[in-house]
Amino acid sequence: MKYYLVALFDAESYSAMEKIQKNICQKYKIYKNIPMLHITLEVVEDPDLDKLSRVIGEILKPYKKFKVETNGVICFDPPYKSVNLKIENKGYIIRLARTMNDMLKLHGFKVRENIDDWDLHVSLANTNYAVREWSGREYVAACTDAKRDGFYRLSKIDRIELWKPINNKREMLVKSFPLRDY
Repeated sequence: MKYYLVALFDAESYSAMEKIQKNICQKYKIYKNIPMLHITLEVVEDPDLDKLSRVIGEILKPYKKFKVETNGVICFDPPYKSVNLKIENKGYIIRLARTMNDMLKLHGFKVRENIDDWDLHVSLANTNYAVREWSGREYVAACTDAKRDGFYRLSKIDRIELWKPINNKREMLVKSFPLRDY
């Protein structure tokens, strides 16, 4: 099974992004339960969860809560049909993603080979966990609207979590790693 290592936002940052997500999801009626907003840092296949928790804990020891720059909208065309907020690949977030990838590889975990071609993003709406497939026209319209409206914000990351790939907020959390205050 694949597990996802994700960065999560503080309440204020989350609320600002959630308004955009709810707008899209209500307009196109694609979700029964709206997925949690997050930034995927790494995907780990079939890990030893105890060992993974220890390694992640060690990696995160020096990290405090930090800010990321959300700058505009990017869309991933079919088959994904995904509308996303673009996270700038700079600062703590990209350093953390690279460190996670490198350290997890060194400890023998199956992770992505190359993260340089990975765009950090916050998925607002896509085909995962959707109650229906949105049409190509709906996807293009949602993408165009989101790009026109734009979104720029400095958002605060306050914790890293390890998730199972299910859209049930109570069952998907495997472990939470709160970051220290400044």
